Amino acid sequence: MKALVYRGVQDFGVEDRPKPQVSAATDAVVKLAKTTICGTDLHILQGDVPTVAPGTILGHEGLGTVESVGTGVTAFKPGDRAEFVRIPHANSSLHAVPPGVDERALVMISDILPTALECGTLNGKVAPGATVAVIGAGPVGLSALMTAQLYSPSTLIMLDLDPARLAVAQRLGATHIVQSGPGKDPAAEVMRLTGGRGVDTAIEAVGVPATFGLCQDIIGVGGTIANVGVHGSKVDLHLEKLWDRNVAITTRLVDATTAPMLITLVESGRLDAQALTTHSFKFSEVENAYASFKAAAVNKALKVIIDFE
Repeated sequence: MKALVYRGVQDFGVEDRPKPQVSAATDAVVKLAKTTICGTDLHILQGDVPTVAPGTILGHEGLGTVESVGTGVTAFKPGDRAEFVRIPHANSSLHAVPPGVDERALVMISDILPTALECGTLNGKVAPGATVAVIGAGPVGLSALMTAQLYSPSTLIMLDLDPARLAVAQRLGATHIVQSGPGKDPAAEVMRLTGGRGVDTAIEAVGVPATFGLCQDIIGVGGTIANVGVHGSKVDLHLEKLWDRNVAITTRLVDATTAPMLITLVESGRLDAQALTTHSFKFSEVENAYASFKAAAVNKALKVIIDFE
């Protein structure tokens, strides 16, 4: 089969690889129909995730059809349409595709929506009436914006460098948008919007020192900084400013335990996950898809869908 393989920093390409086989009783092999590119894939290519060795097949999101299952898999059978593929422990790692739901929207439940909900909204303790800031209006940040609204905060502030992404954030429910960048003082603007109090929850959805520092600048007394971004370098922790402010800082990797709930919300129309998709490519164009996603600001790209069928 053809696979997109990580060869080293800024080096990847399509190679022939053996087709996966069921090797344990709890395994399932799924023939993918659709996948997407994650920001983490770009971090891997930049060398920010040293645990990913050269030779690793890239990609961890997808939707497809079950082709074969191990003897211990009872929840799925060959021919079932499934999404969120984790081949081991298939009984609990696969989720059936509900009929009539746009499959591009369901691909968003492979990673970014549960990541945003679990690592951002829930870890950040978003609550009714709260003031929330999301730093980074990329796909995960926008997903955090969408999932935060499930918990009825009073204020949702989105911060980003890109005015086009801020406009998307406003369409998706941000009550305020703040542009950062040269000559801007986003922290001062957030403090102005919050009457000098700062925010109850700051969700970091970029993964660079400047945005983690910005979270520390705008967090209010008793607030929570929920880190979601993948950090490839050290950041500064300003305890000289935070030691007496009763601030919590959380980190987490997604478990996707919220996937069934998110599927129900997408199925009911409560979450417009399709709004996060902007571009489509065939697998034969996967290198072009990566180039488009990497230059997201130029191409006005959010999530790109890659079709195998």
